[in-house]
Amino acid sequence: MRTEKIRIAFFDAKDYDIDSFQNTLPGWQAAHPDAPGMEFAFFETRLKPDTLELARGAKVVCIFVNDIVDGEIASALHDMGVELLALRCAGYNNVDIEACYGKIHVVRVPAYSPYAVAEHAMALLMTSIRRIHKAYIRTRDFNFSLSGMTGFDFHGKTVGIVGTGKIGVCFMNICRGFGMNVLAYDKFPSQQLIDGGTEYVPLEEIWRRSDIISFHCPLTDETRHMVNEESIAMMKKGVVLVNTSRGALVDSEALLSGIKNRQVGAACLDVYEEESDFFFHDFSGHIVEDDTLARLISMPNVIVTSHQAFLTEEALGNIAETTLDNTAEFFAFGTCANELCYRCGRLETCPRTHENKCF
Repeated sequence: MRTEKIRIAFFDAKDYDIDSFQNTLPGWQAAHPDAPGMEFAFFETRLKPDTLELARGAKVVCIFVNDIVDGEIASALHDMGVELLALRCAGYNNVDIEACYGKIHVVRVPAYSPYAVAEHAMALLMTSIRRIHKAYIRTRDFNFSLSGMTGFDFHGKTVGIVGTGKIGVCFMNICRGFGMNVLAYDKFPSQQLIDGGTEYVPLEEIWRRSDIISFHCPLTDETRHMVNEESIAMMKKGVVLVNTSRGALVDSEALLSGIKNRQVGAACLDVYEEESDFFFHDFSGHIVEDDTLARLISMPNVIVTSHQAFLTEEALGNIAETTLDNTAEFFAFGTCANELCYRCGRLETCPRTHENKCF
């Protein structure tokens, strides 16, 4: 058994990251007395070439969604003796998995709380359609007018769900609770969902038939800008788009155009394709230089939150616990159930071998 403590360097660490990991560690260690000890170093800065030195002495580097790990950084971490790159998130589009192969192992947290993200997606949708945010602002000024506050019933509407992993299924169940008709798309449909009556359809049919479309799929070369001028033109006039997955699923300029020409009735966004320069930071006293983001926020039928769909106490606790589990498992066995396959990216059960089914 490894006797020395494993040092974990956290980048892009916020107060809630520090609190959740520090609060989780004592209980986790008590429940895993045979696991090696761990010590944390938290850095507010993101991981990039000029902050790499902060990782020196660490065996594990823990990153979040806006830390970029390309071949150069993977090689530098390897040369420093870093053995494990631990993503404290489910998405991994910010990491060049193939470039990491042979240098550093990559693990993730595949399911910290699908309920957190799905519930936030519905919260955004309800806020937008029922004008909750506008009502809050009005009544704070004792304005009780109902002018411009008309929404629509969710019951009987058709929702298209793009991506039927854990989060997509949670959102699907919430929608069904409202009496909505559900259409689903996934590159790899779930037989269990099909057996349960879920209607899978091609993407083009999602665009044409849905009153509301919600995205719960990873960002890949195939899904990047899947919402674009062409796909928006296929959608119902007045369609409502909800994105709590990855910003670059949506071409922001095409979305703006769709909003201005009234093709898109509303947009609920917890992510934005150029968010790394802005999200998780306070720019309230500054001029935001991203004109597209500024125009989106200024639209009366657009709600933007700052990538906070994951942010619940339960999710943070699960992220911390799974990250510690991943670390202990890797150093005990040299691999981990949540390790990313260097070829397909998504397969946890065949690290480095690609012998089993990729999904």
